[in-house]
Amino acid sequence: IYLLAIDAYGNVGSASAVVTIRDLIKPTVMAKNLLVSLNSTGQASITPTQIDSGSTDNCSVASFSLSKSSFNCSNVGPNNVYLIVTDVDGNKDSAISIVTIQDVIKPSVSTQNLTLNLNSSAVASVSASQVDNGSTDNCTIASMALSKTTFDCSNLGTNTVYLIVEDGFGNVDSASAIITVQDTTKTVLITQNITVNLGSSGTATINASQINNGSSGNCTVNYQLTKTNFNCADIGSNTVWLIATDAAGNVNAASATVTILDVIKPTLITQSFTISLDATGNGSITIAQVDNGSSDNCGIATLTLSKSSFDCSNIGNNTVYLIATDANGNVDSASAIITVQDLIKPTVIAQNVTLSLDAT
Repeated sequence: IYLLAIDAYGNVGSASAVVTIRDLIKPTVMAKNLLVSLNSTGQASITPTQIDSGSTDNCSVASFSLSKSSFNCSNVGPNNVYLIVTDVDGNKDSAISIVTIQDVIKPSVSTQNLTLNLNSSAVASVSASQVDNGSTDNCTIASMALSKTTFDCSNLGTNTVYLIVEDGFGNVDSASAIITVQDTTKTVLITQNITVNLGSSGTATINASQINNGSSGNCTVNYQLTKTNFNCADIGSNTVWLIATDAAGNVNAASATVTILDVIKPTLITQSFTISLDATGNGSITIAQVDNGSSDNCGIATLTLSKSSFDCSNIGNNTVYLIATDANGNVDSASAIITVQDLIKPTVIAQNVTLSLDAT
């Protein structure tokens, strides 16, 4: 520029000078706080325009920049970020912004179905890691849990369980899996031999509890016998099988010997009666005359009489015994009164006699 000087007489003089204009005023930086969510890869980024809240300069702004623009799972929470503004003359200033990083993405839960066998104690267990089939999270998984981990006989078959996954920032999700519980252990059978007496009707009945001697199975067991009813034809040793079927359909069997005995003596019924000696002074009776309907639960093998022949020495009442032996050697007897009588008159033979009177 030129400086001109004019004196009182109109004389003019001039000289040049250089005037340098400078801008020393910093920009006025206006920043705002920001809430940012991580994406599915656990990353997030921001730009200055998201932070800027109307920054200005007396001249013009040349550029905006941030002290930090990229974030990951390690930055979850509040972060101090500076918005840096530079004007066209190189003046710069900054303002702080609170950038809060959050993770709102739930874990991606992947499960697999499993089959479990009950152990000898009738229980089975499963862990979350067994059901997990590669669950992931954009950050990190903090914990895994199952809605049910222990199973018993009441859970035989299919069971729906849930794998619950929580990440490090409280996001939770779950997915179902099918746990199939099975019991492949057969019942351990212990049997005992028994002896059974036939009843008065010649029959006997047994049940599984009489043969079972402490058998054990994992779950509910139904015990059955191959034969439960016996009669006189079964006298002696009989092999029966105890069959165990548990709630899972496992079947096992073990044998036992059932010895059938007949210890009931025959039931004797007699009748008393009277016989008359014949002309020779003898008389006899038969079994059929004395027996009055004797019976036995398995059948009478033989009937005999203690005495069947009588003579004059037996006139009057005589006690005789009807003796019965059944097919299994049981013996009993009952008495009857046999009255022996002689109704035959004497045979009289007379002869004529001549008598002479004496002196008186």
